[in-house]
Amino acid sequence: MGLLTDPRAGNGAVIKFVMKWEKLLCLTLYVTGVIWFVSLAYPDFNDNTYFSENALLPGLVTNEFNEDGGAKRFHDELLAEMKKYPDDMPYPWLLAKFRQLNLDVYTHNFTLNYPLSQQKFTGQNVYSILRAPRSASTEAIILSVPYRSASSIHLTTAPSIALLLAFAKFCRKQNYWAKDIIFVVTEHEQLGMQAWLEAYHRCTCGQDGVLIAGDLVGRAGSIQAAINLEMHSFKIGSIDIKVEGLNGQLPNLDLVNLANKMCAKEGIRRTFQRRADSNPKDKIRKWWYQFVTMMSMVSTQATGVPTGNHGVFHRFGIEAITLEGFAKSGSGTESTIYNIGRVVESLIRSLNNLLERFHQSFFFYLLPSTDRYISIGLYMPPLALIIAGLFIKAFSVWLKLQESTEKKDGESDAVKQAKSEELVLSHIAWEVLWTHILGVATLSAPRLFTYIGIKFHLATENSVSLGLLLLTIVMFIGTLCFERYRTYETASLLYVIALIELATMLLCISMHNFSLALVAAVVYVPAALTVIPKKGNESRFHNLRCIPWILLHPLCLACTVVAVYTHFTFPDYTIIAFALKWIQASKQAIVFGIIDSMVYGNWLYSVTVCVLLPTWLIFWIVVTSKPILRISK
Repeated sequence: MGLLTDPRAGNGAVIKFVMKWEKLLCLTLYVTGVIWFVSLAYPDFNDNTYFSENALLPGLVTNEFNEDGGAKRFHDELLAEMKKYPDDMPYPWLLAKFRQLNLDVYTHNFTLNYPLSQQKFTGQNVYSILRAPRSASTEAIILSVPYRSASSIHLTTAPSIALLLAFAKFCRKQNYWAKDIIFVVTEHEQLGMQAWLEAYHRCTCGQDGVLIAGDLVGRAGSIQAAINLEMHSFKIGSIDIKVEGLNGQLPNLDLVNLANKMCAKEGIRRTFQRRADSNPKDKIRKWWYQFVTMMSMVSTQATGVPTGNHGVFHRFGIEAITLEGFAKSGSGTESTIYNIGRVVESLIRSLNNLLERFHQSFFFYLLPSTDRYISIGLYMPPLALIIAGLFIKAFSVWLKLQESTEKKDGESDAVKQAKSEELVLSHIAWEVLWTHILGVATLSAPRLFTYIGIKFHLATENSVSLGLLLLTIVMFIGTLCFERYRTYETASLLYVIALIELATMLLCISMHNFSLALVAAVVYVPAALTVIPKKGNESRFHNLRCIPWILLHPLCLACTVVAVYTHFTFPDYTIIAFALKWIQASKQAIVFGIIDSMVYGNWLYSVTVCVLLPTWLIFWIVVTSKPILRISK
């Protein structure tokens, strides 16, 4: 504390060095951090995966699954039922099949009150429980499948449901289960799984009154782990292992390693981010391939959106992954439902061996390939270097303010008092306060925008997008039209506050979602370091520094990301078609982010408007401020 308040603290050699080389030091830290992180994809800088939990005993049992014929019969019957119910789940058929297996069968009803309109949506899940014959139902394992109707735009999951029924039939014949096995078929993808978990744990994760989870009649023990199946064909060419969950949470690495090893044991081609492992002799090419895979995980995790039903389990302390099987395309081996069934058997039997919850391996990691990982101890230092420049810049600006105060010691008391009054802390506190109040107001604004939009017969996505756009325009015009005259000292102190808040925000986010913090740091840190509060009559080119901050407004940045994604997804579109698709996709992305925050508790939108937006506003105020020109008498 004395370092920040004692003017004599700047006399040390280290302090003088920081003040002299502050720009070069910040640039060096940023570049070093980026290069360090990029180099982590190089094989010499990451590690081979391994098992930390010995109780799993992976692959040490003799596989006995032989219900592939039953799975084919279930599949044929299910396809016939799906033709009868092209838009709904065939509940009678599913309930009948589970009852024929002598399992405890239940249904679960839930309701979604769409938060941005008066609409209501209902859904129903089907689940059955195989009670463990060798325990008192104190623990459980989940095997789940999302049901997709014939009219769904997504790839079918009918083979997965057939496999689930066949595996349930196989499990019914075995007597070595020490944990209950819960078979769940969900409606409406992740929404159904979220409602089922909320009902199972008797809690609400989103806003009250949005997702009415209902009650569960049948229950089992404490859920230890979950496997979600999304097989799109009976003969597959590869299995993609999905790990990214809600808000960037990840399952324990041992579970991921277990799935990879079981797939390898059965000779099934496994992928991560839809990319199979590649081992070129050239190390640079190998680094680049693994770097692309790693960055694909970073971009997926940064959104905070789950990549499958497994993603909603993690917040409940349940380790879960999704196995997605794709039909064979091109050359390569082909695996049948028999091989997939043996993989599922190996996974469930290994989980059945667990004596306690997963805890020994990593929960924070990045994967450059299926058999290599980057632990939190390796990827956090580069991010710390990138962010460190913000603290150094703030410290340097603060010391310069202290020096400026020291040089005025010879002035009269009246002059010093007049100049000290210019730096009114209440004004600075007001600037910080109103920016954060605006952020909280933006968090609650979508409901108001929708209400107003209904009066003008606007769709939800149009009313919300237009409302946020108008709010953004007001922010720009309000700071440009209403001229803000401040002393250099006042603007500098606001700058220090903004730097510290941005750095603290990034560090806090990195503890939960490293990828989001990394992306935000790489984008915002350079712009924040180049901000210089105006001290007098600056060059006319000084105003050009406003342009990057316009582009870095959270709404503009989100639209830019959507534009890039749209370009790579639809590369053959004409300019007009691309623009129309981009506008539509941007509006949908904004609404989906808001809905996710209300239904699932995804905090990407909340953090953006409550923390990042106020910080951006403070930087914008500093950049656009006009200094008070002092006239010496």
